[in-house]
Amino acid sequence: MKRVSPLFLVLLVLGFFFATYNLLTMIIHYKTSTSEQWDLSNPFIQMPGNLMEGEGSNSKYHVALTATDAQYSQWQCRIMYYWYKKVKEMPGSDMGKFTRILHSGKPDNLMEEIPTFVVDPLPEGLDRGYIVLNRPWAFVQWLEKAMIDEEYILMAEPDHVFVNPLPNLARGKHPAGFPFFYIKPSDHEHVIRKYYPEEKGPVTNIDPIGNSPVIIRKSVLEKIAPTWMNISLRMKDDPVTDKAFGWVLEMYAYAVASALHDVHHILHKDFMLQPPWDTEVGKKFIIHYTYGCDYNLKGELTYGKIGKWRFDKRSYLSGPPPRNLSLPPPGVPESVVRLVKMVNEATENIPNWDTLNRG
Repeated sequence: MKRVSPLFLVLLVLGFFFATYNLLTMIIHYKTSTSEQWDLSNPFIQMPGNLMEGEGSNSKYHVALTATDAQYSQWQCRIMYYWYKKVKEMPGSDMGKFTRILHSGKPDNLMEEIPTFVVDPLPEGLDRGYIVLNRPWAFVQWLEKAMIDEEYILMAEPDHVFVNPLPNLARGKHPAGFPFFYIKPSDHEHVIRKYYPEEKGPVTNIDPIGNSPVIIRKSVLEKIAPTWMNISLRMKDDPVTDKAFGWVLEMYAYAVASALHDVHHILHKDFMLQPPWDTEVGKKFIIHYTYGCDYNLKGELTYGKIGKWRFDKRSYLSGPPPRNLSLPPPGVPESVVRLVKMVNEATENIPNWDTLNRG
């Protein structure tokens, strides 16, 4: 049995045994506007009313992602780190250092290849098969124990690839996030109110985001992370909430935790694209390949049906994809073509690609 840290026990007790939010006593209230409406047709949305146009930060941000030692996670991290190194020094990038936060509790075979900080997983069984529940706990440990030089942090994921140099999109104490069309707090007010009491204001105060991608000041994340963890555990422990939110439960938990701390995000629709639904790369910064890309030989999308040509990360659960994947047929959108070419470039240049993950 691994030794559970006192910090975790304190947070766990708060999350499960208090009906009200004791952690609210630690909240620092930020003066923000909650009446501003968001126009998602703009490349970025100015959230707080006191945020002046052009105001920004040239500070470097630390790139951090959580991961496991499973081969499925490892090969994605290797590709992600390859493109981080390539894009980091390009003009317009504010990238600082990089950390893979490994929540498997022990080192793995990528320690020498990728800068890694090992943290403990949740106690056995607590995640109930929902591995993402380890993410907020991993960030709590990393923020408490690691030496982080940068003032800001980009929370990323293994299935992100940097397609353009990414500047620091945060503005002072206001983080930058990506608006997800399927995060709709107003549609679940009866559930949200279990965690976001009416005295905090309308549920429209809750941003339509997850924790990734987000660029956030380290001091702000240090306040949000314990609350994010507590709410994630409470949501998973509640059958109604678990059923309502499903695989995006942890994303809702981060959004609610941020709102409880009166932290509101500047929403950037160009922060990220998600093939096959987003068809052009343009000036977007990150490709998120969470969805399968299935096409017939005419270049027509066959989503929901396995295509004659396909790229789906879930096809490689037990090992990395081979080098030199076939390119899509003519007519497939640029975003998908670009993604496959970037995967091929990374696998061609990463040493021991075909052998390391099989150890």
